[in-house]
Amino acid sequence: MIRRFLKSLEEDGHLKELVRGSLAFASLRLVGAPLGYLFAVLIARIYGPSPLGMLALASTIMAVGSLFATLGMGNALLRFVAEHCARGEKATARAFYMKGVQLCTLASVVITAVVYFTAPHISEVVFKKPHLTPYIQVASLGLLPGVLFAINIETLRALKHIKRYTFMQSVAMHVLLMFFFLIGYYAFGYREVMLLILIGVFTSLVLFFVSTLLVWKEFSHIEPAPVTVSAGQMLSVSLPMLMTGALFMVMSWTDIIMLGMWRTDAEVGVYNIAMRLAMITSFPLAAINSIAAPKFAEFWGRQDMEGLKRIAQQSTRLIFWTSAPVLALYLLFPSFFMGIFGEEFRVGALALVILSVGQFVNAASGSVGYILQMTGKQNVLSNIVFGASLINILLNYILIPKFGIYGAATASCVAVVILNLLPLFIIKKKYGFFTINAKYMFGFLNKMRKKEV
Repeated sequence: MIRRFLKSLEEDGHLKELVRGSLAFASLRLVGAPLGYLFAVLIARIYGPSPLGMLALASTIMAVGSLFATLGMGNALLRFVAEHCARGEKATARAFYMKGVQLCTLASVVITAVVYFTAPHISEVVFKKPHLTPYIQVASLGLLPGVLFAINIETLRALKHIKRYTFMQSVAMHVLLMFFFLIGYYAFGYREVMLLILIGVFTSLVLFFVSTLLVWKEFSHIEPAPVTVSAGQMLSVSLPMLMTGALFMVMSWTDIIMLGMWRTDAEVGVYNIAMRLAMITSFPLAAINSIAAPKFAEFWGRQDMEGLKRIAQQSTRLIFWTSAPVLALYLLFPSFFMGIFGEEFRVGALALVILSVGQFVNAASGSVGYILQMTGKQNVLSNIVFGASLINILLNYILIPKFGIYGAATASCVAVVILNLLPLFIIKKKYGFFTINAKYMFGFLNKMRKKEV
């Protein structure tokens, strides 16, 4: 099996690019991810579950605001820039980027004002926690630079600068967060929870300026495109992607929000840690998608369906075999991993197991969401996510009051499974192939079993 893979790697240039880009992403994430979790452990041990729950709620509000402020431009630019660069139309790609920045800047200013002035209402009416107001207001100041940073790194990704994309998103972000925290906490002696919000704002500002310089380095020498990109042209593609992203956000954070409404800050903090750990299960999916998504757009732009099928199945095989070990560790030692963050977090061991199962299905299904988005089926994906989100909300409503974090984990797991299996069959119907090549992936296991017999 290994020999066959190495031979394919030598003969297939697209597979080689997929593996090379994925390894670049993974190697940098293996530096950035430990920094991120070290920072999370440090914060959890210093502040405890309740302040961590407050931070999670404030961060969730800002994540929702940022999602709408981006207008779906991240994935839209990923598609447009990759498509036009593949055709040699870099000036047009630049025009799409500039229009995206203009639209997102306007949206970000409006949403920042809305979040800032409605923070008291959100804190008191929605969460019944008036003490959240100043945290939400200060966090809103980082929305504009955070949104433009997100636009910039997706553009770098579309240009296949995977190392720069990953370094900015993972390594630089966590280094800056740690740096600002150490300066504030130890150098200036500021110990309030507000410090965690402030360092997020400062980090967003720095990342915005640096990422803008990197993107402008790519486009500054390009003459303006002879054609004008209209707002309507961009929004016709980005808004369905915004809807999908919004529904993804609803599904991802419904459990946190509803736990915040019915349970204690401490339970929210424990669940937030379990959720972050479970996301490691889908780390290979993120690594492969870093380069696979622009490759999907490239093949679609050339109408090379055989190439699309090949790269989709190759990426799924890589994701499948690299995700399984993490799931196995969580299934065997969930209490150990939760206990890293402190003894009081061990209560979330079962929630970690349930969430990990859902994330494994997400990883094993392959890049089904990106395939639909990069091939013009963003509306289909939006409808699927809408249905999965409704199911998630309903299950959270039923299960959280009775089972707490375990009910939230179950609701999330069921929704994630639905969200991945439906696109799997739709891709088969639309394009004639499954992203999972079961014969290849399980053939090795069948051979091993026959030898044992």
